[in-house]
Amino acid sequence: MTQDEVLQAFKDTGALLEGHFELRSKLHSNRYFQCANVLRYPRIAEKLCREVTRKAVESGKLGDKIDGVISPAVGGILVGHEVARELGVKCVFAEKVQGEGTDATGKPNTVLAMRRFKIEPGERYVVAEDVVTKGGRVQETIDLVLAAGAQVAGVVLLVDRSSGKVTFGDIPMFSLMQMTPETWTAEECPMCKAGSKPVHPGS
Repeated sequence: MTQDEVLQAFKDTGALLEGHFELRSKLHSNRYFQCANVLRYPRIAEKLCREVTRKAVESGKLGDKIDGVISPAVGGILVGHEVARELGVKCVFAEKVQGEGTDATGKPNTVLAMRRFKIEPGERYVVAEDVVTKGGRVQETIDLVLAAGAQVAGVVLLVDRSSGKVTFGDIPMFSLMQMTPETWTAEECPMCKAGSKPVHPGS
């Protein structure tokens, strides 16, 4: 698939939103990829995930042995399921639990944990996610895999909002689309200065 074909799939399904958004990173943006909208359509999701999985496999960087695919909840779960289907391996996910302290807004911090599944030492996983902006949740997922004595073969995602600026050390990363939307801190956001209130996509 070309970048234009991928972008058109997002537009056709209402996954590309325009407005005033506060991202999970707390940055503000005038565009947002709500991947849940494209993932509503199983055949389209299958096609997109097959394409990015093919890209990762054909690179030769994943290696020969993949034991499973792991995703951070909740956005990455459907992507992880489709990537696992293409690879012919199991699919697991990490879930948010309450961590220590609170964030800048006073809400309890959340961290990722393995609640339903066990990662065995020596296994090799692909981490799958829908969108990466700063890569925090993907890095948390990588850390969970490594802490269990397992390995991460690669990271597979649909949209890289950092246009390649986010990396995970020596772990190869593959995406269908790269783009860099305009983002601002809350203090710098021109839409906030104009009196607009940001919305939280997916909420």
